[in-house]
Amino acid sequence: MDPLSDVIALLRPNTAISKPISGRGRWGVRYAAHAAPGFTIVLKGACWIAFEGETPWKLEQGAFLLLPATPAFTLSSHPGIAGATRDPMDVPVRHGEQEGEADFEALGGTFRIEAANAPLLLALLPRRIHVPPSDGRAERLGRLIDLVTEECGGDEPGKDMILRRLLEVLLVEALRRRGIAGDEPPAGLTDGLRDPALARVLGAMHADVRAEWTVAGLARIAGQSRSAFAARFGAALGCGPIEYLARWRMALAKDALLHGTKSLDRIAEEIGYESASAFSTAFRKRLGCPPGKFARTHGVAASLEERSDAPILQ
Repeated sequence: MDPLSDVIALLRPNTAISKPISGRGRWGVRYAAHAAPGFTIVLKGACWIAFEGETPWKLEQGAFLLLPATPAFTLSSHPGIAGATRDPMDVPVRHGEQEGEADFEALGGTFRIEAANAPLLLALLPRRIHVPPSDGRAERLGRLIDLVTEECGGDEPGKDMILRRLLEVLLVEALRRRGIAGDEPPAGLTDGLRDPALARVLGAMHADVRAEWTVAGLARIAGQSRSAFAARFGAALGCGPIEYLARWRMALAKDALLHGTKSLDRIAEEIGYESASAFSTAFRKRLGCPPGKFARTHGVAASLEERSDAPILQ
């Protein structure tokens, strides 16, 4: 898989909720921040969204918005309406006047992602992705959300698997675009992948995470001098190439530990460490705990034995 697909796969999106949202007249509502991603597509009319400390901006009919991590925000029919604070709901929501034809309609939803790796992986993505109605991709996203909504409302065999795949596609499709106008995303993976030279480097690292990569070797793949490459990578990704590799290796390790099906030796070999001991030392240094404690803390039930071929070791 390519680097973006790798990241989405480790986020493991699941357990989606998708529901109709409508409104009429003047209305406003506030939502507190929550760690889960949120998305919406406007089907009719328009609304205004405002994040804390920022100027409100308009979501018009056909617009799509994805928030990989959802901050506190206000949604309203007109700018400047604060509204009462409400908790997210998994049923259809009607704002403002309850009678009469709605002048605003949207589909909104949320889903869960793997909590253990979420902070690291979300840091690689833009804070928000806005696809305006003028972009042909908004229609594609609308079709995807229709499928998510349809699947959420049913109870057919294989529902969980289909939702996971649909959410993965939704994330990748949305992340092919930049953030909203005037809101430059932080340095991260999507920024790096838009640079052809850095995309080659990222692809090489993800394709062979076990290799003994060096800055000089990666610079040759980029076709740049060592210093120019290091500066370019840091500006785009927010960290140096070897640090990025170390973080990605730890993300893979945490994912393997959460599933509890591989020995420590196997995990070490697969992500490029010479031994289980070397991996355990690196893991403890970065995570502040040994691999076994991490696995237990995150709910993996396993028999921990003092031998290197145990699925998870202290």
